[in-house]
Amino acid sequence: MFGRMPRKTSNNTKYYEVLGVSKTATPDELKKAYRKAAIKNHPDKGGDPEKFKELAQAYDVLNDPEKREIYDQYGEDAIKEGMGGSGGADMHSPFDIFEQLFGGGGGGFGGGSSRGRRQKRGEDVVHTMKVSLEDLYNGATKKLSLSRNVLCGKCKGKGSKSGATATCSGCRGAGMRMITRQIGPGMIQQMNTVCPECRGSGEMINDKDRCPSCRGNKVSQEKKVLEVHVEKGMQHGQKIVFQGEADEAPDTVTGDIVFVLQLKEHPKFKRKSDDLFVEHTISLTEALCGFQFVLTHLDGRQLLIKSNPGEIIKPGQHKAINDEGMPQHGRPFMKGRLFVEFSVEFPEPGVLTPSQCKSLEKILPPRPGSQSSDMDVDQCEETTMHDVNIEEEMRRRQHQRRQEAYDEEDDDEGGAPRGVQCAQQ
Repeated sequence: MFGRMPRKTSNNTKYYEVLGVSKTATPDELKKAYRKAAIKNHPDKGGDPEKFKELAQAYDVLNDPEKREIYDQYGEDAIKEGMGGSGGADMHSPFDIFEQLFGGGGGGFGGGSSRGRRQKRGEDVVHTMKVSLEDLYNGATKKLSLSRNVLCGKCKGKGSKSGATATCSGCRGAGMRMITRQIGPGMIQQMNTVCPECRGSGEMINDKDRCPSCRGNKVSQEKKVLEVHVEKGMQHGQKIVFQGEADEAPDTVTGDIVFVLQLKEHPKFKRKSDDLFVEHTISLTEALCGFQFVLTHLDGRQLLIKSNPGEIIKPGQHKAINDEGMPQHGRPFMKGRLFVEFSVEFPEPGVLTPSQCKSLEKILPPRPGSQSSDMDVDQCEETTMHDVNIEEEMRRRQHQRRQEAYDEEDDDEGGAPRGVQCAQQ
């Protein structure tokens, strides 16, 4: 089995350190240490494939009395030389070693075969679906055409006509390879990467045996139309899930297609939970004397909204209408409230004549009593008010302050530095 042993002894403690045992460890201690570390680092549980492979190699050598004796005497190089220079000719797959130790059941990592044991869950495919407020109020059905990968129907996802595959020699079935690259003088970097030879599958297919339908890719393209049912009362950001409709792949549990609802802004209505809000502007006459207007709802119904006789509406006032808000998801016959916020539009300056003002004074509540006597008023200085755009005024003031600060900085830079006195001549 092994050829001529090297004269010089190489590292003969690494495998013990990998398993975390002493050089005098018994077979039971080796088995126990390997089981614990292998479960923790199994790739199907999110572990490091290289660490999992390293554990299997250490256990494979130390668990074999002949290999262990050679390793203890001559070290790791002797093992690699005896196995053809790389340890691959007589090295079992790390997954085979794991299966043998756990009795073929995989210890909760899948079925008894290598395929079942290495089965993982595929990624979910997430799409954003834009919906209107009308869609969420009334419910809607949208049809979407999607393309996805499905297992080849001719070879049943095996990739070959006979179904036979061989373990990839590049990664020894792990699907990952450790690559080393130099990043500077005397500096190297090691990193895990998907095996380029098998594209992470851990298997190789002979060119002559490749499936003529999928050419060994194991999957083919399929177009499918999905009907997405948007239910009444759904929320922005809510998910609609189609289980098992994502891309299929060999030895993989198919993931889901997930649609995330994205609500488009409505020009009139705003939604807050199960309530709706709408703004409406009325004139001063309507605010004082009454109003009525027609509001078209999200389902096309015409709602007549009017004030009560003698009711006065103040600017910014809200009114609520029960059972005209959004339907509750899962209980579409239960609805929130519709809130109307009123803005009051006052007449333009200079519209009212003096005679109209006198007429209004007779109708409206009287002015508050003057706190100053006629004598006090005569002694006051009269002022004149002007129209002003306060936002524009604030911007102008801010610009003026910046300019003054800038001028002060220029004056400081042009003068003599502080603390420096002129030398006497």
